[in-house]
Amino acid sequence: MQKYLTVATVLKPQGIRGEIKVMPQTDSAEDLKGFTSVIIGGEQYKVLACRAAGGYAYLTLRGIADRNAAELLRGKEVLVDREEAPELPQDRVYIADVIGCSLVTSEGEVLGEVADVTPARTDIYTALIGGKSVLFPAADGVILSVDVKNGTVTVDKKRFEEVAVL
Repeated sequence: MQKYLTVATVLKPQGIRGEIKVMPQTDSAEDLKGFTSVIIGGEQYKVLACRAAGGYAYLTLRGIADRNAAELLRGKEVLVDREEAPELPQDRVYIADVIGCSLVTSEGEVLGEVADVTPARTDIYTALIGGKSVLFPAADGVILSVDVKNGTVTVDKKRFEEVAVL
């Protein structure tokens, strides 16, 4: 398991006092309010304030005092230490834990490996199958189970073949 989890991406500075607007990669922008520190561009910052509005989060960080300093963070990922991340309900997993899992059918056939997951209303998975990238949505009936401990994502083969895009 990875030590750090990506929880957001910095979109832009917000105002002139160093606040940054971020796009959460969590279920809700409210989730970011629980973090006391974040890592951006390899630097750790103490979170002085966090507010959520309109699906975005706005962070005020120690050491980022003005718009110019905030501008340097544009486009960078916001990471948190896994130990600070909240426990997930039993049927939920962190995206970072799914990447690298084997993609298998319910019959046990190994199709490939999960290479990436793009968060969206219906998450889009990228799998490496036979050396090619194959995209598929986590739509109803496609993913049957995710077993992070055993490193497998099980799919319904028929449904997978219907929605997968090369």
